[in-house]
Amino acid sequence: MARSSIRIKKGDNVFVLSGKEKGKTGKVLEIDHEKQRAIVEKLMVFKRHYKRGRNPAAPEGGIVEKNGSIHVSNLALVDPESKKPTRIGTKLLENGKRVRVARRSGAQIDQA
Repeated sequence: MARSSIRIKKGDNVFVLSGKEKGKTGKVLEIDHEKQRAIVEKLMVFKRHYKRGRNPAAPEGGIVEKNGSIHVSNLALVDPESKKPTRIGTKLLENGKRVRVARRSGAQIDQA
């Protein structure tokens, strides 16, 4: 499977467009390029019950909260200026470096 052009990166602030967490925002913790899914901080949280000694996360057993993933098509980057969801474009700078740009305001997302 070829690597897709996911424009959202780890550390970005994103807005959820659809699904159970619609309308919420959060910071991207991890991206899975193969499945095109992102783990967003404090969103899609679910609980797992473990018996004692079955899992390194809870060796004494108990209930563990984990972050679920959201498909990247359901996420939009938050514009750094207007704080509203925006699409992402790219722009080539004079020094030859390519940066991401917010389509809503034209603000540069990546540092040059």
